[in-house]
Amino acid sequence: MGATTLERVESFVPERSVRIEELGEHLGLRRAELGVFRKFYGLDTLRFDPGMDLFDLLLPAAKRALAALPTGRRIDRLVFAHTTQALAPADVDIAQELARRLGLVDVEAFALSHQACVSSLGAIDVAAELLRAEGDTGGYALMVTGERAFSPIVQLIPNTAIMADAASACLLTVDGDGDVVHSFVTKTLGQYAEWLALTPEQNTEFGELYGPRLAEVILEAVAEAGCGFDDIDLVIPHNVNALAWRQTVKALAAPSEKFFLENIPKLSHCFSSDVFLNYTTLRENGRLVDGARYVLVTVGLGATFGAMVITHRTRGSGT
Repeated sequence: MGATTLERVESFVPERSVRIEELGEHLGLRRAELGVFRKFYGLDTLRFDPGMDLFDLLLPAAKRALAALPTGRRIDRLVFAHTTQALAPADVDIAQELARRLGLVDVEAFALSHQACVSSLGAIDVAAELLRAEGDTGGYALMVTGERAFSPIVQLIPNTAIMADAASACLLTVDGDGDVVHSFVTKTLGQYAEWLALTPEQNTEFGELYGPRLAEVILEAVAEAGCGFDDIDLVIPHNVNALAWRQTVKALAAPSEKFFLENIPKLSHCFSSDVFLNYTTLRENGRLVDGARYVLVTVGLGATFGAMVITHRTRGSGT
C-alpha cells in the first residue's frame, strides 16, 4: 500500500519569551502555585505574544515546509490540526484561508481537532490514507498545526500545564524519500472526556494511570513497527510537564536519557505542535541520526494517548 513518509518538518515560535511568573496575575495563579509549576512540573519560560495574529503564527512554518515540494508535484490536501475547538470567528474557515494565503489552488483543505493534542499525529495518518486511496498519483499533503494561548481559560490546564504559542508544518507523501512512518497507535479513555468537570477522585485516578497507559501505547506502537523499545533511539514527546514524563519513564523502566525533555522548561506545552518543535530542535542540533528509529508521543485532553514510530532518513528532504 505504500509507506507514509514525512518529507519536511518545520516549526515556528514567536520571538517574545516570558517567564511563567510574569503570567501569574493573568492566569490567576498564586506564587505558591507558580512555584509548583516551576519546581515539580519543570516549567521556566515560554513563547507568548498576545499581539500576534493567528495566521502570522501559522504561515512561516507552512511556507518553509511547502518550499520542499518537488518541482512539478502538487499539494492535494491541506489539513489544519488543532486542539482548541474555536480559534476564529464562525465565518472564518482557518484551513481554507490558510490554503488561500499559501497560494494553493483547488486544494481540499479541512481541519481536525477531536483528538486534541494528538490531532497532529492523527492528521498525518488521515492525510496519508487519503493519498493512498487515490492510488499512485504522486500527490502530497501539507499538515499544519498552531494556535495561540488567547485567553486564560485556554492557556491554563489546572495542575497540569501552561500553554504557549507555536506552530508547525509537515509535508508528507507516500513512498517518498523522507522519514518513514512505521506505525501509529491511539487509545482514548472516554470516561475522562469532560476534563474540566472531573471530580477530585477522577483527577486522582487519571493521574495514577497516566504513565502506565501512555507506556502501553508507546510499547504497542513500537511492537506494530516490528521492533522492541531497545531499538528506539529516542522518544520525542509533547511538553506537557516534567512530572508526567517521570511517571511514564518509570512505567517503561527506561533510562531518562532516552526521552527528549529539554524543551519543557524552554517552550512549555504548545498544543498540537510539541513533537514537531522537538523534532526540529533535535534536527537543528544534529541529533537526528540517519536510520535511527524515533517515537513521536503526545496526549490530548479527552483523554487520547498517541504514539507514532518513524525511521529518520537524512537522504530525504527531511533534513
